[in-house]
Amino acid sequence: KTQLTSLAVNVTKPIDGSDSEVKFDKDGMSDTESKVDSGGPEVPVAPDDTPVVLNKALSGLSSRWKNWWVRGILTLAMISFFFIIIYLGPMVLMMIVLGVQIKCFQEIITIGYSVYHSYHLPWFRTLSWYFLLCVNYFFYGETVTDYFFTLVQREEPLRILSKYHRFISFALYLTGFCMFVLSLVKKHYRLQFYMFGWTHVTLLIVVTQSHLIIHNLFEGMIWFIVPISCVICNDIMAYMFGFFFGRTPLIKLSPKKTWEGFIGGLFSTIVFGILLSYVMASYRYFVCPVEFNNDSNSFQVDCEPSDLFQLQDYTLPSVLESLTGWTTVRLYPFQIHSIALSSFASIVGPFGGFFASGFKRAFKIKDFANTIPGHGGIMDRFDCQYLMATFVNVYIASFIRGPNPTKVIQQLLALRADQQLLIFNSLKNHLTEKGLLPVLEEVNA
Repeated sequence: KTQLTSLAVNVTKPIDGSDSEVKFDKDGMSDTESKVDSGGPEVPVAPDDTPVVLNKALSGLSSRWKNWWVRGILTLAMISFFFIIIYLGPMVLMMIVLGVQIKCFQEIITIGYSVYHSYHLPWFRTLSWYFLLCVNYFFYGETVTDYFFTLVQREEPLRILSKYHRFISFALYLTGFCMFVLSLVKKHYRLQFYMFGWTHVTLLIVVTQSHLIIHNLFEGMIWFIVPISCVICNDIMAYMFGFFFGRTPLIKLSPKKTWEGFIGGLFSTIVFGILLSYVMASYRYFVCPVEFNNDSNSFQVDCEPSDLFQLQDYTLPSVLESLTGWTTVRLYPFQIHSIALSSFASIVGPFGGFFASGFKRAFKIKDFANTIPGHGGIMDRFDCQYLMATFVNVYIASFIRGPNPTKVIQQLLALRADQQLLIFNSLKNHLTEKGLLPVLEEVNA
């Protein structure tokens, strides 16, 4: 009882006996709460790395408008870079995704290392990067085997690696696991297991979801570009509406987020998604999946567009008909799906950013890194993108993707001759029982 009373006095009254009040920071947390919640040393604050040219050009502006111009200029630069890598094709995009993944992983692991570096934990960073290598080997091997089966079967080394891929991946991970156990230090068991969990959660958030981005890309570049563009559009428009019209705070984790920005970003992103989908759906380069061509010995993006990318007439509801005077509209079916993508990017996508904000507040840092002036680190720009990628992958699997005859034929051709003959006879009997085979024979005749 005496200890609890003493603790209460210490919390409410300074040690020197004065009657001054407990101070609160800008986030509404008292100094005592901040110390209790810290859980360890704070991460050093990164210095301002805004280019000197921009600092001189914007020196006469207030900090609010200076930040606005810095963010705007760097945003236009990033969008221009995005256009360039789209022009270079899907394989370059895949390499860019890998690079972004590695940088995001490095930023999160660096935070962990900065917090706990004083404990001199052995092998922490080495094992973290080793596990990143193992997980990437597993995921990229699965992707190559799944999407480029013909190429894998044609090359003997690839065929061997594909056959034993999961066993090799498990052996690599098991090696890292044993190295971690051997690195345990008696005085720091709990802390080392904390960091082991830190690494694996980072792998789950960053590597797994970046792998889903690549899967979306191979389904057709439109499934990669439209979701990413919707998140970018929502981020920009929410910032613009919030900057000029924001009055009502949205969430405590991000005090600068407002309801005005949230609602303005939602409607702007839906309109943007519909317009962008209309433009991209008319080009085979964007709608066709990435495939390997045996004849040209290269990857290609060429196909006969599916019904999803064919213009169709839709009857408008009576309410919209009375407002517009139109009875029907001509749209690509993908445009309707883009509404779902845009809505998710605007309503649920920002929660990826809120999650990242909570993470940063837990370690008293403003940004994950200072890679991009005015924007922070790469992870600060991709916190919503990873959540969006998972949704798109689930959406495609649930509502879009059907059986793929090309993949089935590729797998059949890899079988032995007796297995192929068995499947042929089974399929022939099945079609005969359904009465389809005589019809096919008459057509061929």
